[in-house]
Amino acid sequence: MTAGDPADTKTPGAAPVRRLRRAERREQILASATRAFARAGFTATSLDDIAAEAAVTRVILYRHFESKADLYRAVLDRARTRLAETAGAGDFTDAPIPALLCAAAADPDAFRLLFRYAAREPEFRDLTRPLTGPLTAASAEITRRNLAPFVPEGPWADWAARLIPAVTVEAVIAWLDAGRPDRETAAERIGHAVHGVITAAQPR
Repeated sequence: MTAGDPADTKTPGAAPVRRLRRAERREQILASATRAFARAGFTATSLDDIAAEAAVTRVILYRHFESKADLYRAVLDRARTRLAETAGAGDFTDAPIPALLCAAAADPDAFRLLFRYAAREPEFRDLTRPLTGPLTAASAEITRRNLAPFVPEGPWADWAARLIPAVTVEAVIAWLDAGRPDRETAAERIGHAVHGVITAAQPR
């Protein structure tokens, strides 16, 4: 039988409390840390914040993770794996917006963490690039193909190809922040924003 954390003990006179196995406790901490980090990012989130979110002590955190950075890397690895399972990793189709919306809706905290914070944190970029990198590259290539009939090759085509993936990701995050309204039309609405960039890049 796998032992749980020593803190998970029965209080005298109280009903028995099921002791969490180590793997269960680790998953509980990772889920709680994902929520905490997704609110403010790595720097602004303390171990006390995470302990409070997980309803454990800092001692329990240190039994599972050596440091805040170690915990953050484990959180990012978990978030990256879950997002890849939903949206794929490096195998994006010509319809990336619905795939991104599906992934964001399935795990909003992981999506915010990967694309709002971790992708901009150099210390942890090695963990996000295997997923966000192919997504951005694939989106840029798709953008270039779609731009070809409307925007001639040149600096404005380059501008649009770089901007559209960023606009798409930020639009999905804004959709999450707005409470995920009208999911059945969300992809179409975000598509309108993308077409606005295309229009702006067209010759004058």
